[in-house]
Amino acid sequence: MQDLSLLSTPVAVVTGPDDARTRILVIGGGASGVLMAAHLLRDDPRARVTVIEGLNPFGCGVAYSTTDPDHLLNTRVRNMSAFSDVPDHFLNWVRARPETRDRDADSFVGRATYGAYLSDLLAPWRNHYRGDPARLTCLQRSCLTLEEHADGVIATLDDGSRIRGAQAILATGHVLPEADAEGLVTGAWTPVGGIAPEGRVVIIGSGLSMVDQVVSLLKGGHTGPIIAVSRRGQLPRRHTPTHPLHIDIDQVPLGAPVSVLMRWVRRMAARAEALGGTWRDAVDGIRHHVALIWKHLPLAARDRFLRHAAIWWDVHRHRIPPATADRIEAAIASGQLVIERGAYRGAARGNRGEIRAMVFLKRVGAPITLQAVCILDCRGIRNDPDRHATPLIRSLLDSGQARVDPLRIGLDVDSDCRLIARDGLASRRIRALGPVSRAAFWEITAVPDIRDQAASLTPQLLQAARAGE
Repeated sequence: MQDLSLLSTPVAVVTGPDDARTRILVIGGGASGVLMAAHLLRDDPRARVTVIEGLNPFGCGVAYSTTDPDHLLNTRVRNMSAFSDVPDHFLNWVRARPETRDRDADSFVGRATYGAYLSDLLAPWRNHYRGDPARLTCLQRSCLTLEEHADGVIATLDDGSRIRGAQAILATGHVLPEADAEGLVTGAWTPVGGIAPEGRVVIIGSGLSMVDQVVSLLKGGHTGPIIAVSRRGQLPRRHTPTHPLHIDIDQVPLGAPVSVLMRWVRRMAARAEALGGTWRDAVDGIRHHVALIWKHLPLAARDRFLRHAAIWWDVHRHRIPPATADRIEAAIASGQLVIERGAYRGAARGNRGEIRAMVFLKRVGAPITLQAVCILDCRGIRNDPDRHATPLIRSLLDSGQARVDPLRIGLDVDSDCRLIARDGLASRRIRALGPVSRAAFWEITAVPDIRDQAASLTPQLLQAARAGE
């Protein structure tokens, strides 16, 4: 595991002029940033990388910072290697640890375990590597600004230091809304404790983060009712063994209206079932073409997909492990967990200090008020990148170096992940990786997708850094 004490000393200047000509700055030390750094360092012995992360331990980010071992990955071990050309990399790491040595390739391990794996990815280069201590620098700092210049990029950190590099990658992960200033609503990633076990918990949303919170509540002995309210009232589906359907690209109706695409998806599901499988085989076969499907959708069709079809894709694509599904289904069967179609309208404090959630329930047909011991906001991570901007993203937007895409789901980037400025020109030195680039690629939040994106970006970055573009 990483020795974070090495990262706590103030840094005034970490790169000299010669080093800066080839150094690549990775802004963000979660899954996206660590995967990017690992690919760069592995693929070129001359690569020099600085990873900058201001919030979480390196490798953990938001998704893998949980301390609850029952918060499981929703992807099997076999599919979570950091390197697609070494498919057993994660499996071998899991089997080398005493607490997980009995797991096989089809297991679902804890998200905290995966965070530890990602942190260990950087171990070969963390201190001295073949006598060269300068290949990897990890800084536990927040990056406040990033400036592109003719001869490189300059990152300004929260301690006032300025870091120079040849190229920069924005790997800042999910943009989360700010905490509720009144303390009425708790964020999806915040552990819940100190509440009356018999009290009502209201959860906004019914996706993966809701599932994790319910699992933690049940394990903690919560006996009171749990009500989850979401627009569609849909739960992530259960994982079962799959055999992905082989789908050639010429079978995909690229550029077709969303209604045609959805009918095609249903036909693929029927085809999978006719072959003795399930709809999961079709979804897993289609997912390899999602980025290309998204690329060919006109803006109006993308908007229509987000409003009407995205939730149906998400609940079938991002499934939950059988053990987790068993717990959720048992809670529903007992009546403790109720999933309601509706909308959250706000929260208020009652006369006696109690929390009140105002919700519209479709089955009631009217707004109602629910007294609760806790309200959890689990609406997911599709937030407005302008309204929820971090200081870094705010500086990029205000300086005109970046712009929000028309659908406001991410920063505007081109097909090579280059950041697009306010004037429409693509950056020569700043690229985006992972969730921050979702506007161009849509499904770029799962590790296998980010891993492949990092692999494709690696030669571009290394060539650009060496050429001094």
